[in-house]
Amino acid sequence: MSELINNQAQRIQTLKEVILHLHHGEAPEEVRGQLKALIAEVDPSEIAAMEQQLMAEGMSSEEVRSMCDLHADVLKEVMAEPSAQPPLPGGHPVAHFRAENAALQEAIHAARKRAADLAHLADAATPSAERLAALEAFQPLMDVDKHYRRKEQLVFSVLERHGASGPSKVMWGKDDEVRDLLKSALTALREETLTGAELKILRETVLNPALGALEGMIYKEENILFPMTLGLFTEEEWGEIFHQSGEYGWCLVSPASGYQPPEAKAVANAVQLPAAQAVQFPSGTLTFEQLLGLFNHLPVDITFVDAEDRVAFFSEGPDRVFERSRAIVGRAVHNCHPPKSVHIVERILQDFKSGRQSVAEFWIQMGGKFLHIRYFAVRSGEGAYLGTLEVTQDITRLRTLEGDRRLLQYDEA
Repeated sequence: MSELINNQAQRIQTLKEVILHLHHGEAPEEVRGQLKALIAEVDPSEIAAMEQQLMAEGMSSEEVRSMCDLHADVLKEVMAEPSAQPPLPGGHPVAHFRAENAALQEAIHAARKRAADLAHLADAATPSAERLAALEAFQPLMDVDKHYRRKEQLVFSVLERHGASGPSKVMWGKDDEVRDLLKSALTALREETLTGAELKILRETVLNPALGALEGMIYKEENILFPMTLGLFTEEEWGEIFHQSGEYGWCLVSPASGYQPPEAKAVANAVQLPAAQAVQFPSGTLTFEQLLGLFNHLPVDITFVDAEDRVAFFSEGPDRVFERSRAIVGRAVHNCHPPKSVHIVERILQDFKSGRQSVAEFWIQMGGKFLHIRYFAVRSGEGAYLGTLEVTQDITRLRTLEGDRRLLQYDEA
């Protein structure tokens, strides 16, 4: 066993050294031979472990992310076809992720064909048919956001329980790059005044890079992420992911049937109280059932992060503004946010812990809604920091209210 561990550690170290050579500018062809010999023995978890070691040694996730496309390209050239995996029943989370990737590949092929049509346009013309055809082909690709959110909030949460936070930080950043490129492509294709010459430039600078980035993520999932998680997660954890996946929706295709997941378990660190047991507060007493009902009927969404920066609780109202799944309970709050916004989360927590600030407030417009988001430092009677409360509310309707309503009038549900 010790020999196996030592060999694995040596492979990870060698892989890390080869990747660093690439990062420092060595020509890819110079390291292909060494990689080819190494890849025959390396499994996907070791590639993830290599990235995690680089970050543990001081390389930022942004630096690792910037080089992961390069080393993925070289790995793709030398990597053998992945070994056959045991067949998964239809509806298993990985089986469905793969079905979505297959549907995305078909959509990419259609979008690439429409993008290729733009190369033959007359420069001075403002063609609408070809532009609209490309726009129509690119629109379904935005459905990948559901695929990514399930991966980021469910799969990454379980990965982190196994001590693997590196892949989530790197891959989430790449997901955001794909999202941004696709949004840029759609925004540009909606511009009605684009000439043929401008559409040709758009094809090379935005459309093709967006499709390439999306295909690159499919490769990383199929050859690194999914094989790694299948070898790491328990059946109970896959069941947990299955039960919570519907919260985020499906990308292009609905799940097949056939998977029989284990029964969903309660959150591991939850305190189970009998429904009739009362919780006494200084201002009154509530049973557990009343307390749960109260939280779930608040006209706001609340999430509480404890003093150790881990998600401790969130309300489960019927009309949440942002999805939450129970997989995030116990997760480090830094890992619940995209890498590009983590620095804001860390700044708020630092300011709250130090006592410099007690409230942070944001408002954003998203999907036709006006959202009000507030963060409050929660402190004990003696002033000790207990955690941070996030309160999110859709105030779209509230902003339209005028005058008075003094007579009883029920609004339609």
